[in-house]
Amino acid sequence: MFRQCRTVLRRLRDLSLQGRNPWRWNSSSAAQRALQYEAGQKIHGFTVQEVTSVPDLFLTAVKLTHDGTGAQYLHAARDDKNNLFSVQFRTTPMDSTGVPHILEHTVLCGSQKYPCRDPFFKMLNRSLSTFMNAFTASDYTMYPFSTQNAKDFQNLLSVYLDAVFFPCLREMDFWQEGWRLENENPQDPSSPVVFKGVVFNEMKGAFSNNEQVYAQHLQNKLLPDHTYSVVSGGEPLSIPDLTWEQLKEFHQTHYHPSNARFFTYGDLPLEQHLKQIHEEALVKFERTEPNTAVPPQTQWTNPREGHVTCSPDSMAPDPTRQNTVCVSYLLADITDTFESFTLNLLSSLMVSGPNSPFYKALIEPKIGSDFSSVVGYDGSTRQASFSIGLQGVAESDIESVKHIISHTVDDIIANGFEEEQIEALLHKIEIQMKHQSTSFGLSLASYIASCWNHDGDPVKLLQISQHVSQFRQCLKDNPRYLEDKVQQYFKNNSHRLTLSMSPDDSYLEKQAQAEDSKLHQKTQSLTESQRQDIYKKGLELLSVQSATQDASCLPALKVTDIESTIQYTPVQISTAGCVPVQYCEQPTNGMVYFRALCSLNSLPEDLRDYVPLFCSVITKLGCGNMDYRQQAQRMELKTGGMSVTPQVLPDLEDLDVYEQGVLLSSSCLEKNLPEMLHLWTEVFNSPHFDDEERLKVLVMMAAQELANGISYSGHMYAMTHAARCLTPTADLQEAFTGMHQVKFMKRIAESPDLTHILRKLPRIKRHLLNPDYMRCAVNAAPQKVSDAAVQVERFVGDIGSNRKERRPVRPHITERVLDPHASPGSSQSQKLISEPHFKPCQMKTFFQLPFPVNFVSECVRTVPFMHKDYGPELHGNPVSIPWWCGVGKIWKVLPTGHR
Repeated sequence: MFRQCRTVLRRLRDLSLQGRNPWRWNSSSAAQRALQYEAGQKIHGFTVQEVTSVPDLFLTAVKLTHDGTGAQYLHAARDDKNNLFSVQFRTTPMDSTGVPHILEHTVLCGSQKYPCRDPFFKMLNRSLSTFMNAFTASDYTMYPFSTQNAKDFQNLLSVYLDAVFFPCLREMDFWQEGWRLENENPQDPSSPVVFKGVVFNEMKGAFSNNEQVYAQHLQNKLLPDHTYSVVSGGEPLSIPDLTWEQLKEFHQTHYHPSNARFFTYGDLPLEQHLKQIHEEALVKFERTEPNTAVPPQTQWTNPREGHVTCSPDSMAPDPTRQNTVCVSYLLADITDTFESFTLNLLSSLMVSGPNSPFYKALIEPKIGSDFSSVVGYDGSTRQASFSIGLQGVAESDIESVKHIISHTVDDIIANGFEEEQIEALLHKIEIQMKHQSTSFGLSLASYIASCWNHDGDPVKLLQISQHVSQFRQCLKDNPRYLEDKVQQYFKNNSHRLTLSMSPDDSYLEKQAQAEDSKLHQKTQSLTESQRQDIYKKGLELLSVQSATQDASCLPALKVTDIESTIQYTPVQISTAGCVPVQYCEQPTNGMVYFRALCSLNSLPEDLRDYVPLFCSVITKLGCGNMDYRQQAQRMELKTGGMSVTPQVLPDLEDLDVYEQGVLLSSSCLEKNLPEMLHLWTEVFNSPHFDDEERLKVLVMMAAQELANGISYSGHMYAMTHAARCLTPTADLQEAFTGMHQVKFMKRIAESPDLTHILRKLPRIKRHLLNPDYMRCAVNAAPQKVSDAAVQVERFVGDIGSNRKERRPVRPHITERVLDPHASPGSSQSQKLISEPHFKPCQMKTFFQLPFPVNFVSECVRTVPFMHKDYGPELHGNPVSIPWWCGVGKIWKVLPTGHR
């Protein structure tokens, strides 16, 4: 989020290899090497269609087609060792049985070449993958992985290809992953017969989230003619209508190379990818004509309205205001890449940040707690949509919200947007193009997926600089270009849906009754013999799940496949006015990255719970001579974002030692570094803590976001809370990010008077934003490090008035040197909290929440990272310990009824 220039070079005849990885070329530029390919060239069963340089992303895009099957292929050659592969299929179900979702799960349960169960999970300790997963969207299913090791790429590619094209699709796997009838206690034939299954329970969990319920209904009702009118993930009461035979038929028609799109990314040579994909999979198929295309939605002649209900949310900031209302507009086809770019940009101007018209009209009057769960531009369907509305609305205000939306559209058409707002958004796009991330390949695959899925040109989608230039020309030719788009797509658009949602006290009871009715329908005619068969199948599945699986068929890395040396990243530790600063020279593509960690050691205990709130509002209240709107505009014009987050860093050697602080993070173009550091100076020296109305808006939005996230991230909340009694680090994490913080923010949001909060924020600021307890880090291009050092020195000097020595609240402080290679006595140190008297204890906790799905977590205190047993303990048995996270803890999370 790039000017097209096509170059054709003579093919390189002599290629040399280096190192242990047989695929890596001995050349400095993967993008340059890819320019050797020519349109019409034949490579391992594929034909090159076009070769395009995308200089803004430092990559070369190579489009190919498989001769035998018509499979589409896109390779993005780029100097990135984190190579990625993905294959996606256009999956367009016509019912809500969840067949594409269940198929996504089931193909991962073993294949012809690798028949062991759960080969993906078993590859975790046989691979150096940086990412492995699969996704089911409304109209496609994607299977991506990434790795930095060439041999590992071959291994994973073999497993993925066999999984998607030649899965076992055993009936028992369908029972486990999809749905089945089984005794509630599989070992007790007299226990009731109930529905079970991974996807069945997963979707019950998904629809326990009111945001998900609303989003699903909105899509189904806005696009009612074809596949978008159903639930691709599966509606829980429709899932039991799916049969094993229908699953296999869907795989046969949809998981065919003629319906596939392959994407590879990184610095590994394209030829080896093509050879392996052709020989291991595609050569075994013949071309078909898949009937999977999504036709355009028929345009409505009149707007429509709808209403749905949901479960009441006991964690809502205001229990008396739980209605949602939203207006959604059908827009252009997403394969028109420039129109999509324009509408996406227009959406951001309309809803993003406190300077946008809909933020001013809907959020600031506090009619609702936040924007509706679906807001802004959505390009995930063949025809995009734009939605705007509010959640946390009183029933009496619903009509008022509709009127405000209509009036705001008229106001935008009449008054347009300020030039500075447009420039800030274009600056944001420039930042996004220049930003280098470790998961860039995955982001690229996700970015092009929807457009490519509907036969749009994925390469055109990448040429954003070209789109920006075209956009600027459109504005120059027609100063009312954006206003005309608003008139076309919003004011004069009859294909718009107004959807409201209100809580129903009997919602969960009705859901339970509907499930009981469905179960009765499935079981009422069962004979005794059929019930015995259900019992035996349950025992059989339990036996298979409990048996040790032979994973010897799976590929694994050898020691010789792994580089013997670790790439060293040199850093320089210096000081700026006695503040330790780490400088790291990196190819940042014209960006500078700044971070600062400010210690919490002197913060009084009574202020601890307020730290997350302080972090979320400190850059949004205004500072210096700027109010919050001016501050937001300045941040968008001069930075890639400024954030403050709580940090709890466990020690690598002792579970009872940790560092606590808040992390300041920001980035900018090299030319804007002085302005970015000046903004931080203003935040340190003169933040505004006097606008209670603004604080109320931010508190309500934060509390609503936390409440909405419980059902979606219940496993994370369970894990965090289960760990709190085992280490002091985990105890602090629970206070900052767990259920403790959710309840704390709910109490604040319910308070009619926030003056007591406004009085606490300056106290927190005096303890946190203190250069005496801060260290910084800067990443910049080698030629810009010295300039950055000058600016950081000036920044530290400008915030010097905040210096004040404060005693740590905790009595036990442990010091660790920041630079272990420095001579004794010459290095700066970090001050960690030690809890020598901390006593781990066992605790069982139950949170009663209004969801039909439960989350259970078990956490065990183990050893710190540097302990000799750390590796074997945490990596030796991924079957019995399926999820672990954090230093020194093992977490096991089991959604109830998962299997």
